[in-house]
Amino acid sequence: MPGPPPDPAPLPDALGALGWGPRWAALAADRPEGTEPARVVRHDGVAVVVAGADDVGTRPLRPALPPLAVGDWLLVDDAAIVSLLERTSLLQRRDPTRGGAQLIAANLDRVGIVCGLDRPVKAGRIQRFVVQVFDAGAIPMVVLTKADVTDDVSAAIEIVERAAPAVDVIVTSTRTEHGLDELRAIVADRTVAFVGESGAGKSTLVNALAGHELAATSAVRKGDSKGRHTTTSRELHVLPGHCVLVDTPGLREIGLFTDVETVDDVFDDVARDLDEACRFRDCTHTTEPGCAVLAAIERGDLDGDRYAAWQVLRAEAEAAELRGDPVARHQAEKRFGRMAREAQRLKFGR
Repeated sequence: MPGPPPDPAPLPDALGALGWGPRWAALAADRPEGTEPARVVRHDGVAVVVAGADDVGTRPLRPALPPLAVGDWLLVDDAAIVSLLERTSLLQRRDPTRGGAQLIAANLDRVGIVCGLDRPVKAGRIQRFVVQVFDAGAIPMVVLTKADVTDDVSAAIEIVERAAPAVDVIVTSTRTEHGLDELRAIVADRTVAFVGESGAGKSTLVNALAGHELAATSAVRKGDSKGRHTTTSRELHVLPGHCVLVDTPGLREIGLFTDVETVDDVFDDVARDLDEACRFRDCTHTTEPGCAVLAAIERGDLDGDRYAAWQVLRAEAEAAELRGDPVARHQAEKRFGRMAREAQRLKFGR
């Protein structure tokens, strides 16, 4: 059986290159004697690889510590993790096997939702990521890769803009270097994560921004453009331009781990502007007379797909909020199923 991957080489420019700044210095001002700040650059399950001012090393996880994520700032001594510094953001998703939270990365400024143009751009996947990124406390952006393999980039941009209004869209091609300078300007002096399905081009993008190969890449299948999980663990890289970037394994699904309020904030054009105009306070926006949401869809003022996505994600978030109450959760999950069927009916007219 192959052993764990080798520790990364010591990082240049000490803590500054890792994203250290005045906020972290203030939090660590009264650190215990013999401890130093370090950032988690890789999570190996029972231990984490951390980088500090002088070197890179491994520290075992302890039961007394909260779950850690790549990007966390810690106080460590020569042998152990002493404490976790308060996070500015935490990107997570619902664990597909256990149902709780699965941590993806911490202390992110921006998250790039990477979509390859060698396959259909899926509005629902983008909307799920956008909700989860806002819940994390970071700013989402959509990065369309492989622009050189399609003649209809504008159609993909339109799908993204309808799915996630006001979210930045950057079109790139690593082969032609289109859009890379724009992306470099956005990620400079920030901690950023790239997320998306396997084969979307995340690792290739990391290598292009770095100027050399940092992350392993592989070809996608010819039949359906699906990729293999080339990146097998979340890992933090220091890139030119004082960018700290977290590359992540491909995610087949992004189960919501958030609350209803966050979903409503992302869909505020529906949840706030129209919901408050309905005749009935408890309007479900399905059959009630005087429903402003249904009227807006009928007039063409509101995208029916966007409304349907709001209903589905809101119901899913309700179920997640009630995970500690089995009866209430079951009722919410039933409603989630009804909303999913209603979304299909609105989308396909049946």
